[in-house]
Amino acid sequence: MSGITEIFDDEVVTRALVRDVRLPGGAGTMALITLDNGFDHTKPSTFGPRGLAELDKALDSVAARTDLAAVGVTGKPFIFAVGADLKGAGLVRRREQAEELGRLGHEVFRRLGEMEVPSFAFVNGAVMGGGLELALHCTYRTISSGVPAVALPECFLGLVPGWGGTQLLPRLIGPANALKLIIENPLAQNRMTRGKEAFELGVADAVFEPADFLEESLRWAARVLTGETSVARPPFTQDASSWDAAVAAAKSLVDGKLRGASPAPYRALELVELARTAGRDEGFEAETRVLADLLMGDELRAGLYSFDLVQRRAKRPAGAPDRALARKVTKVGVVGAGLMASQLALLFARRLEVPVVLTDLDQARVDKGVGYVHAEVGKLLSRGRIGPDQANRLKALVSGSTDKAAFAGADFVIEAVFEDLAVKKQVFAEVEAVVGPECVLATNTSSLPVTAMAAGLRHPERVVGFHFFNPVAVLPLLEIVRGERTDDATLATAFAVGKTLNKSSVLVKDAPAFVVNRLLIRMMGEVLGAVDEGTPIETAEHALDDLGLPMSPFALLQLVGPAVALHVSETLHEAFPDRYRVSQNLATLVKAGKPGVYAPDFTVDPEARQIFEGAGAAGTALSGRQVRDRALRALAEEARFMLDEGVVAAPEDIDLCMLLGAGWPFHTGGLTPLLDRTGISAEVTGRPFLSPGVASVPA
Repeated sequence: MSGITEIFDDEVVTRALVRDVRLPGGAGTMALITLDNGFDHTKPSTFGPRGLAELDKALDSVAARTDLAAVGVTGKPFIFAVGADLKGAGLVRRREQAEELGRLGHEVFRRLGEMEVPSFAFVNGAVMGGGLELALHCTYRTISSGVPAVALPECFLGLVPGWGGTQLLPRLIGPANALKLIIENPLAQNRMTRGKEAFELGVADAVFEPADFLEESLRWAARVLTGETSVARPPFTQDASSWDAAVAAAKSLVDGKLRGASPAPYRALELVELARTAGRDEGFEAETRVLADLLMGDELRAGLYSFDLVQRRAKRPAGAPDRALARKVTKVGVVGAGLMASQLALLFARRLEVPVVLTDLDQARVDKGVGYVHAEVGKLLSRGRIGPDQANRLKALVSGSTDKAAFAGADFVIEAVFEDLAVKKQVFAEVEAVVGPECVLATNTSSLPVTAMAAGLRHPERVVGFHFFNPVAVLPLLEIVRGERTDDATLATAFAVGKTLNKSSVLVKDAPAFVVNRLLIRMMGEVLGAVDEGTPIETAEHALDDLGLPMSPFALLQLVGPAVALHVSETLHEAFPDRYRVSQNLATLVKAGKPGVYAPDFTVDPEARQIFEGAGAAGTALSGRQVRDRALRALAEEARFMLDEGVVAAPEDIDLCMLLGAGWPFHTGGLTPLLDRTGISAEVTGRPFLSPGVASVPA
């Protein structure tokens, strides 16, 4: 183990503390191992070489005894274990070290499934990655219904479950259910499974309430040992057709999301396929080889950099003022009752648990907005996400009015009306007339200047940009925009509200289109420009596929809507005419009332094709590689301009915005590491961005 211990010199060691528990009903003595790194739940238990050695030592002591009926494993309060020490894993540089780490995890964990007495995992709290794999090696598992997170997030980061997960889980719960945890959830923005759902999938054999979880688990274990309780599981089948169908469905999902851009999910699929026929030794060794391959790859470094941004920088936003300056928010107003405004009303009511008032021009629109909120609350209730009492409270918190006087007493009012500066200025003037002098006036504008909106108000210092991304409930980014007159108290309140809304906030300068839209419109402009000049739509559409972006440029256009894209591109053209062109073909598409270039069946609409390709018939068609290069070079140039202008504090903030606001996959590291690795940033701007921890990775 000496070869990798030195790499993990900062390892927070998880101890394996053993105590004897006398089981009820005469079932005998259990050696209960508690995993605990000595910190509270804010620092979850992980496994590096020393932590694995601690567990191995504990298992030595257990295996040497002849008086035990069973061995159990549980975690410290609220945490079972969350897997490998990722910080150390990111420092592995030699293949033999990577293989040593993989084999060490297998050697220690598999002992739990190969002891002379049964082993029990009592999953009392969050369990992810290697922590879940440890539990899978045990003979039996119980789980608390209060566990908020059960996951195998490795593919999200550019890895695979490498300590038994790809072999044990599909043989336990079947390939389709296993691939939900190994592939589907990680690629859905690293979605977590809750304790009860994990039980329903078959990951655990029993589920108990949090209040007396360990006591009930021990009673259940005793009944299993005495034969009073039998554990029924679906029989393992090697039927090739069911495995092939599950793997094919998962591969289709991966292709649709990543289009071959990241190797990890594809390698995970290979390992799950292997689990149908492989024995433990063969399957575990295959996991070790794949793990070593991926530990040596760029995607892992970028994925760990992304993870660090989300876990650290997003929680301590650069430039945010002292949180003690934030004012209390006891009532919220939302100007507008359309879809975006209604989504905001639901979010504010659910997270802040304060009264929220929607206003709009007529009662029909107000009723529609409030009705939307009530309907969404009903969906949450039907899915078991909230209880009846909470549903009733949420519905009671949201009301509507056609009179902005309803905002009286509000501490925070956000507008979500049409993207027109004059309209927004009028809205703020009307709101200012009915609210107190310290009420924050927030705008959800996607591109218009916040400073201009505040001009003419009695208190321009309380106006702030508060830009959400659609869908509001899914994308976690919040661009908080400081206008020229915005004061620290307003800004601190905005950050405090953003945190309560469970959003990751990034401070941005009041510059055209801020960060995400400025970059996406620049990229989309290059792709549209290529089509305008004669490149076929299909060629341009798939030019960026190998980046694994969440959607192609024309799918993005369909999502945001041509009219919105045109408006933002016009705003940016006015600010930067040399870099942002306004596509006349896009303007024609908007005039024609088309929702995008696709028909409802997602084939290219013939009329849209005529609009674009008819105008560019005499032009020059580019190859997909040329379109890709053109788009990335433009992004490198724009990102450098943004940093030079001080739109954000550092390249990390650009990457955080693209990860959380544009849904860029973690394996890219956002934008700047991608541009550094490919050499485009140095070639276009004369110097790399040098994102920490990524630039040192060989291309």
